[in-house]
Amino acid sequence: MAHIALYRTWRSQTFREVVGQRHITQTLQNSLRENRLTHAYLFNGPRGTGKTSTAKILAKAINCLNGPSEEPCNQCSACERITEGAVMDVVEIDAASNRGVEEIRDIRDKVKYAPTEVRQKVYIIDEVHMLTTEAFNALLKTLEEPPAHVMFILATTEPHKIPATIISRCQRFDFRRVSMEDEVGRLQYVCDQEQISIDKEALHYIARLSDGGMRDALSLLDQAASFATGEIQLTDILSITGGIASDQFKRLVTFIKEQNLGAALELIDTFMQEGKSADKCIENLIHYFRDLLMVRMVPNSPVISERVFDMAEIKEVASHFSPVEMMSMIETLNHYQSEMKYSVQPQTMLEIAIMKISGGHRGTEGSPVVRSLEEAGGRVPQGDLIAQMSQRMKQLEDQLAQLVKSGVTVASGESAKQAPAAKVSVASAPTKKSGLKLGPYLKASEGPDTKTALLKWSQVLGDVKERKITVHAWLVNGDLVAMLDDVVLVAFKNEMHRNTTEKPENKVIIEQVLSSVFGKSMRLLTVMRKEWDDAKSESTQAPPEEMELVAEDGRGNVVKEEWISEAIQLFGEDLVTIKED
Repeated sequence: MAHIALYRTWRSQTFREVVGQRHITQTLQNSLRENRLTHAYLFNGPRGTGKTSTAKILAKAINCLNGPSEEPCNQCSACERITEGAVMDVVEIDAASNRGVEEIRDIRDKVKYAPTEVRQKVYIIDEVHMLTTEAFNALLKTLEEPPAHVMFILATTEPHKIPATIISRCQRFDFRRVSMEDEVGRLQYVCDQEQISIDKEALHYIARLSDGGMRDALSLLDQAASFATGEIQLTDILSITGGIASDQFKRLVTFIKEQNLGAALELIDTFMQEGKSADKCIENLIHYFRDLLMVRMVPNSPVISERVFDMAEIKEVASHFSPVEMMSMIETLNHYQSEMKYSVQPQTMLEIAIMKISGGHRGTEGSPVVRSLEEAGGRVPQGDLIAQMSQRMKQLEDQLAQLVKSGVTVASGESAKQAPAAKVSVASAPTKKSGLKLGPYLKASEGPDTKTALLKWSQVLGDVKERKITVHAWLVNGDLVAMLDDVVLVAFKNEMHRNTTEKPENKVIIEQVLSSVFGKSMRLLTVMRKEWDDAKSESTQAPPEEMELVAEDGRGNVVKEEWISEAIQLFGEDLVTIKED
């Protein structure tokens, strides 16, 4: 029967057992044979590809009582105790939880002492990219002048976060994702050794789910062995992972091709009733269309042949779609997969995505759905779900277009009305290009609500960034200038930044974040910075007053004195009125 934690039981113990990394193990074996080892190694690669296992095998090969040799014997006391983690001179450190400078200084102080139990000290630092800057600086000093009896093996999944000064002092090895063929072979070997009976398709599916990570594959195999009664079948793997069988995807894709929207949505609802998650469903559907596209574009590629279990079936399904159609569907599904992360109704987002790729959203004259509506004279036959939903969607699109058109007309109309007024009087209000009356917002800009909003603005920007970083990139270029009741007014210097922020899909995200931060329903309004500044400067200026400058010559005749001429030069004839008393 299977062991508990099978992936630990079947961790590689020799270089020969390290799956899919022959280019690395051969180099290390050659270095061991020729005694040309270096003092520091950097093992980089995806999780579960053998970095830590290889580091321990190297530590055993160096310190093996029957070596150093190309392979550890795994029988001497040194090999056995290193495998168990009982040798003080072979230290494995998790940098994620020991990332401070003090921990690295402790290592730096201890490396000067000679090993007491084995031939050479080995420090394996896992997830080394998690160290702080100060810790890296402390480690750098040790790597620059290492004692001869010490070896460092640094393992990471994110080498770009490691300082170049550290990387330059290490011999770097890049671990690759394990190929499907190698994973299946290793899993079959483990099943044979543990006397686990498993179906070939289930084995293939486990290897595919692990995405090139041998540790994940063995962990999933252990879980399946504990779950299944008797032989492990594909249905067992689907049950524990929430996956969907390929024949179910074939049915769904067939409904999509036939634009049988009712059947497609009914099948989606069945998935949800069975406990499948909407995000997993859309992710698997993207992978399925990716396989269809690959089969269509490069049918004889070994890359696709190892991913697909039943090639004949997948080729038959792919023949119903053009590459352009499949690429468009993948783009649509990917868009809704991103939107699903922020939706409280992920199933609805999945259903909308299915409607989109089924063609139910098309509004062009060439669409089969639209043609059927036209033939019906605009009347939808009872029970025709596709036609009903298509007509409804078209109505909503027309209404939205009308609202947008109406809004543009109103704004233009107000601007047009205000334009002549600006020419009539110098003291009149400036033109409002946005059609927004800024007076109340100017008063509110100095109020307590605006000051409170400014204190929370950084939180708003941070939450928007978490929701969608592209929206944050545009919004961050604006300045919050006023908050009035349930409205936040943001001023932009650049018109493109403002227009992009005002896009409905972007504005919805921002308003959702505003509502969450302020604890009530909020709206976003925008204005150009120049428009706001002009309105602000106008509001601070006192209205012009008429100056009555009168002079008489004793007989009642008005005389233009020199000081009157000076007043006219200073203030202008429009602001100087000469009256008879």
